[in-house]
Amino acid sequence: MLNLVRTDSKNPDFLKMVKELDETLKLTDGDDHEFYNQFNSLDRVKNVIVAYDGGLAVACGAFREYGPKSVEIKRMYTKPIHRKKGYASAILEALENWAHEIGYTKCILETGIFQPPAIALYKRRKYDIIPNYGQYSGIGGSMCFLKYLGPQ
Repeated sequence: MLNLVRTDSKNPDFLKMVKELDETLKLTDGDDHEFYNQFNSLDRVKNVIVAYDGGLAVACGAFREYGPKSVEIKRMYTKPIHRKKGYASAILEALENWAHEIGYTKCILETGIFQPPAIALYKRRKYDIIPNYGQYSGIGGSMCFLKYLGPQ
């Protein structure tokens, strides 16, 4: 049974999975990894969800404030042997609900063009592709998304 726990970026299970995520991204991002990695600091990440299956940490995700009414989804990761079980979708939905509960009206996020499973997840969760924002403007390896939360 999947148990989603709201926590923060000091959670040791979250920190372990972020380390695994960074190792994976070093491979997929190649020479661009250092560029992307500079935007993944955990110092502004306060809202984290860790998914546990049978007491084992299997997936995570987080958000940080991006603007007065918007959050940026960050650090989405599912351990490889636990993929294709709907965990990432459950985490993303929980992050959206949490953000909405505390007054945010939209989520934005960036993923790499070489991350087809992530792109498929965001499309399934009704995120719209948008022009690359902020630090990702003009970056060909990035794909950015937006989703409005709650009734419009």
